[in-house]
Amino acid sequence: MDKATIEMLARRAGLAKALAEFPEDVAVAARQAESAVAKVKKCDDPRAEPWPPMRAGSGL
Repeated sequence: MDKATIEMLARRAGLAKALAEFPEDVAVAARQAESAVAKVKKCDDPRAEPWPPMRAGSGL
């Protein structure tokens, strides 16, 4: 992720003050978030739920 993208995302997230005071920390956090997003597996079926549906009383 380039510096301009990190700055734009930080400002849109309301982190302008953090970006001004701690630009290195914001950049590290942005790169960590990018890494985490890359590890998320995309679901082939948009109707599929990531876990079984919640049902009242089934686990009691």
